[in-house]
Amino acid sequence: MAFCSFGETGKIFCRGWESAKRISARPPEAGWQSEVSVRIFAKKSSDFVQRSEPGNGQSVNAIDKLSEYAIFALMIARTARPRLLEMISKYPVLGVLGPRQSGKTTLVRNAFPDFTYISLETPDNKEYATKDPRGFLDRYKSPAIFDEVQNVPELFSYIQERVDAGGESGQYILTGSQNFILNEKISQTLAGRIYLINLPTFTQEELKDETVDEDWKKYALKGTYPRIWDKRLTPEEWYPSYIQTYLERDVRNIKNIPDLRDFQTFLKLCAGRIGQTTILSSLANEIGVSHNTIKSWISVLEASYLIFLLKPYYKNFNKRLTKSPKLYFFDTGLAVNLLNITNPNQIETHPLKGNIFENLVISEIAKSTINKGKSDLGYFIRDKTGNEVDYVSEKGGFLSLVEIKASKTLNTDHLKGIEYWENVIRESRRDSFLVYAGNEEKTFKSTKFIRWNNISQIIT
Repeated sequence: MAFCSFGETGKIFCRGWESAKRISARPPEAGWQSEVSVRIFAKKSSDFVQRSEPGNGQSVNAIDKLSEYAIFALMIARTARPRLLEMISKYPVLGVLGPRQSGKTTLVRNAFPDFTYISLETPDNKEYATKDPRGFLDRYKSPAIFDEVQNVPELFSYIQERVDAGGESGQYILTGSQNFILNEKISQTLAGRIYLINLPTFTQEELKDETVDEDWKKYALKGTYPRIWDKRLTPEEWYPSYIQTYLERDVRNIKNIPDLRDFQTFLKLCAGRIGQTTILSSLANEIGVSHNTIKSWISVLEASYLIFLLKPYYKNFNKRLTKSPKLYFFDTGLAVNLLNITNPNQIETHPLKGNIFENLVISEIAKSTINKGKSDLGYFIRDKTGNEVDYVSEKGGFLSLVEIKASKTLNTDHLKGIEYWENVIRESRRDSFLVYAGNEEKTFKSTKFIRWNNISQIIT
């Protein structure tokens, strides 16, 4: 794996190689304008004219007679890309939403290299679009990509005007990382004109060609933000600055929160409650704010695509069921960092080890579901006496049950929850799985035991 970017002449400048090269390759117009993670293949190392070890970012010698060599530049493929390419021909506007730094810009610029790209986080562009939106749209004619469009909410009405006047598909692509502002403006101005795609951070499926450690604790600690993988950053190098940027830029824009220190404390407390039912009064008492404030702050985290609430299953089967949702982070690495965990050994002995593993598995299921364009992230089921299954999905009235255990050892005691609810739901059962930290996969009593890094068969 190398980290490369194109220079003006179409050269790829690479860093981080054991034996780095500057090579001739596809020019920027082929869709590689931004710095991306690529893999370079050559027939054999002796085919290089010269070999040397460059310093950080230095360029070195080129490959001679490029046409004679099999050289490919491959970006980490995003599952959402085919849907983007399909829907651009059906809608005048595409919206790509997701957490900050989930790879939205890289994806749309790579998928649509002929579109003019404008970042609305740049102060000059933001001011121009705010003060003279018609002039801005005259200058940057469609097809165009407007990045982080929530920074100029005034622009939406004028985009609607252009879209309705033009009538054709594929006019604009809008990206954003603040669901609050975007949903409000989209519903007011672009309803029926825009197709929305949510882009979470990487999934296991997207990272299948990368070097993913077999130890789930290392994977959980590293997290799935693209920049960590692209730049080979450590979690300690990445997450603190990401959290600070989120607090100072996004939270201030979404809500008028007088003391960001209280909100940061709240964020850490949420990390300490992953995989648990949300008790708003408990959080409110710990921070010293009202119940309604906590409810509002949770909605901020949801709108920022940092957390999601897994709903309890709604059919009672003549049982008294838990009604409070469970809280999970989309990126387990962020939760682990907020818990001040810095190495895998700390996870092994941490009282929340099981919760961290559960968050890892359920977040993978949730992100994979989102990548398929589905909004129903599933459920959990628990009755008032504590009989529980960690994850439930429903399809055609039939249920799949998923239990999640951080153990490396297969243990039939882990099936108690599944067996209890199989007896309750009876003919409504479709299949059942137990996801665990071990390596052996087998079927026992009609339940499939599967590895934590092989959960694609659960995704429906």
